[in-house]
Amino acid sequence: MVLSIKVLGPGCKNCERVGLHAAQAVEQWQADHPDVEVTIEKIADMEKFLDYGLLSTPGLVINEKLVSSGKIPTKSDIVAWLNEAAG
Repeated sequence: MVLSIKVLGPGCKNCERVGLHAAQAVEQWQADHPDVEVTIEKIADMEKFLDYGLLSTPGLVINEKLVSSGKIPTKSDIVAWLNEAAG
């Protein structure tokens, strides 16, 4: 199984924090799920933001589903979303 995370934003400080929180959450989550591969991609192309329905950055997408927009989610929020995406 592979989970895909996308951090959407122009590269601002808040977008960088979302990327950092995502990386930390993945590290924590993978301790319990070592058989699951997780990729993290940063997307700065504003036209692609609309593909996910993002109107306010930063945004976080897990497995092509927008889970957060316009705020910095906590690591625990991201871990919960990873659990949900993994089924």
